[in-house]
Amino acid sequence: MRARTVDRIAADARAASFTRRSIKKESKLAGLKLALSMLDLTTLEGKDTPEKLRALCRKAQRPAEDLADLPHCAAVCVYPTFVALAKEELQGSRVKVASVATAFPSGQSPLAVRLAETRAAADAGADEIDMVIQRGAFLAGDYETVADEIEAVKANCGSARLKVILETGELETYDLVRRASDLAIEAGADFIKTSTGKVAPAATMGVTLVMLEAVRDHFLATGRKVGVKPAGGIRTAKQALHYLVMVKETLGDAWLTPDLFRFGASALANDLVMQLRKELTGRYAASYDVTES
Repeated sequence: MRARTVDRIAADARAASFTRRSIKKESKLAGLKLALSMLDLTTLEGKDTPEKLRALCRKAQRPAEDLADLPHCAAVCVYPTFVALAKEELQGSRVKVASVATAFPSGQSPLAVRLAETRAAADAGADEIDMVIQRGAFLAGDYETVADEIEAVKANCGSARLKVILETGELETYDLVRRASDLAIEAGADFIKTSTGKVAPAATMGVTLVMLEAVRDHFLATGRKVGVKPAGGIRTAKQALHYLVMVKETLGDAWLTPDLFRFGASALANDLVMQLRKELTGRYAASYDVTES
């Protein structure tokens, strides 16, 4: 695999340029609805309970009880132990069930354990598997091991789509983000994802642009479309719209779909709902009028 270098100053400048686009009226409303439909609602805490998960599933299916024409979210992302319950709660809906696996968030367990966790999540009915790469091996330059592990996880996913989490906040340079993106794509990732949400910095527009460009170059070379998921740190509807502009201008309209672009940002849901309520009704809701989960 040929390593590509990235001009960080140029990448950040281009990413910043997308924040200066003006989106008004019908385009803004369409963008807000699209962002909501791309959202993966996530609960990945040690204190997760069945009732918390049920509430999250209800919110994913109907983000605002008083606004019936809003789209459902793309997926609910949970630990493997909650996959079966999530499938039960979402039965009959079009909301996917995603499960983290491979010793999330560290990735520091024996490969056999990580593969067993992947199979358990897939066997429980997960539609998508979110794996973490072994960053220690990657940063040590052992790219072959990382690629082999991604391929092994992919082989244990069954029919589930594989999202590969790079944990870009630990990769330190855009050159390494690009190399990890290319490696994951070539190893069979269906999506590449910035972060676990447990490490700062998480998603940034510069990092996401580097990943989008890796996806673009792979598509131009092979014709295969790979999705992208920025996760962590995206909290406002305004930020989400900036990301959508960046996707459109880097990859085109074909990627403006939940099948190829997601937001991993549960905190974003409430701000999207508040902004949509303003666009649809002409009034803002108070923060306490939207559910926390």
